[in-house]
Amino acid sequence: MRILVLNGPNLNMLGTREPHVYGATTLADIEQAMSDRAAARGVDIDFVQSNHEGVIIDTIQQHQHTTGGIIINPGAFTHYSYAIRDALSAVSVPIIEVHISNVYKREPFRHHSVIAPIATGQIAGLGWRGYLHALDWVLDSTANA
Repeated sequence: MRILVLNGPNLNMLGTREPHVYGATTLADIEQAMSDRAAARGVDIDFVQSNHEGVIIDTIQQHQHTTGGIIINPGAFTHYSYAIRDALSAVSVPIIEVHISNVYKREPFRHHSVIAPIATGQIAGLGWRGYLHALDWVLDSTANA
């Protein structure tokens, strides 16, 4: 099985961007932790981070028949990318939306996600470990399917 992990704009800056909000853990650190967890369960992960909406859409379309689940932190695209939402809604695998910070305790514009209504679930505010919880859920749910 393969899992697709997508990260949107500015998530490549984790560890240096607003560490009081996002912590000191880098995206490379998160990817390593996820890879280690997945390898222990015999699963491969494809990681893609992009600041460009079209790259994320192309990646979803390219992996739609080869992935067992999608974990996505859309970043700012969360609030307005109907194009990413449409690409995700065309895929028939579990989709977990992840946010490092608790978006509901932040600025009001962050409270609305256009992705959430088509996602299987959402994890917010658990820091970088939210990615691991998402991975565990996807692996457990597909193993029991």
